[in-house]
Formats: sequence, C-alpha cells, structure tokens
Amino acid sequence: MIESPLHTTRLKLQLISHSDLQFIHELLSHERTDRYNALGIPDSLEETISMAAPWINDNQLETIVNRTWILEEINSSEKVGLFGLKISNDKYNRGEVWYKNHPEQWNKGYATEALNRIIDFGFDECNLHRIQAGCAVENLASIRVLEKVGMIKEGRGRQILPLESGWSDNYEYSILETDPRKK
Repeated sequence: MIESPLHTTRLKLQLISHSDLQFIHELLSHERTDRYNALGIPDSLEETISMAAPWINDNQLETIVNRTWILEEINSSEKVGLFGLKISNDKYNRGEVWYKNHPEQWNKGYATEALNRIIDFGFDECNLHRIQAGCAVENLASIRVLEKVGMIKEGRGRQILPLESGWSDNYEYSILETDPRKK
C-alpha cells in the first residue's frame, strides 16, 4: 500500500520514484547543498541511482520504515527538494528526519512548511513518540528551521559529521508527541 501524497499550503510531498532521479542527482551534486552533507557529491547519475534505490524500495513497503519524498511547489510543479523520515523499531517509537532543498529554493519557507507536515505525519499517522534531527553546528539555516517548528536542541555531538571541510560537530534536536507544535 502506497500512501497518497502529503500536502501543505504550497507543497506536494510525493514519494520519490525513478522519474525523480535526475533531479535528485542534480540536487546532491550541487556544491552548495553538499556543504553540510556527509554523503558527498555523487560521481555519476549511476551512483545517485544506487544511493536512491533503497529509498524507492522502502517507499514501496506496506510497513512504514523509511519514507523519502520529493517536494514539489503546487502551483508550478517545480521540484524543490527532498525530505526523509527514518522510523526506528516499535520499541523506541521514534523517527529521524532529514531534508535537502535546492539552493534556488532557499529562504522561501519550504523546509519549515514541509517539516511541519512531516512532524504531523509522524505523530498523527505513524503514532511516533519522538522525532529527531541532527544538524551541523555551522548550518544556521537548518538550525532556524528546526527551531521554528518547535524542536528542542538536546546536545552537541563532537566531530561526528565527516564533511568535505573536515569533521564537524552536530547539534541534536527533537520534538515529542506531547510537545507543543509550532505552525
């Protein structure tokens, strides 16, 4: 069973498919989006396809373990970015979010809007207790997004992210199902 796309005021969050691979490759290959990305820039479209294959396969599973969405602006159908939710086993009942928007779409509020929708999906439809995210300490834009939706900074992992620029510290954020949600 594949769930319907998720919607916000301006965005459609559609589970990624093979037709999105060229955009995903361009997004992951962009130097500005790679700055805080531990994956590194893929060497080829084939490497991107190999990286994205598990995301596409997981999207086909009836049980929600991992979901990866392509973000599309509703009015133009322009692809904006990627969003992921990785769900732990039932005992821990938590999820971890990650996202990456195309630099041309930065500072438009899309990441905040999509993250709010993913948090709603995680708590209301997946019955999660906790949703968490990590963020390089220098990634001020992502820090703002996480804090705007009500996520709380819990700590700092020292030199945990292997970035192109070297090892980076990482802030850990979370929101609980009982925490107030900001819109």
